[in-house]
Amino acid sequence: MPVRPNSHRLRQGRFSEKGRAYFITAVIHQRRPVFSDWQTGRLLVAELRRVHEQGIAKSIAWVVMPDHFHWLMQLQSGSLGEVIGGIKARCTHAVNRKTGRHGPLWQSGYHDRAIRDGEDWEPFARYLINNPLRAGLVDKIGDYPLWDACWL
Repeated sequence: MPVRPNSHRLRQGRFSEKGRAYFITAVIHQRRPVFSDWQTGRLLVAELRRVHEQGIAKSIAWVVMPDHFHWLMQLQSGSLGEVIGGIKARCTHAVNRKTGRHGPLWQSGYHDRAIRDGEDWEPFARYLINNPLRAGLVDKIGDYPLWDACWL
């Protein structure tokens, strides 16, 4: 697999601020639809819930798509890189164990957007929750099993 020549720039200038909300996107290696099997997707959901329950990050909303996930969260402890790296590592281990596969699960890095103070979180949550509808995976969001929002 060729290395993306600018992937190192994803990390330049990245600063983690406790209490700050972030919109995170991480993508599966080679965009394989690993999570089209919703039971495999539940392994990632378990990791998102674990960091929420441990007080590492407060989950606001998330959606697990077949080849990526979006997560709107508020960082509570640690750095963004530690939190996302830990989720990806534990998810990789669980998916590989379940499926018998080996090798990388995720593309390196992730995309994050810090939410400004006073900026409304709802448009970000609506965007990610509607992702399965836009992708044509379901006709009603209630039919999609891999999403949640704190408002429910």
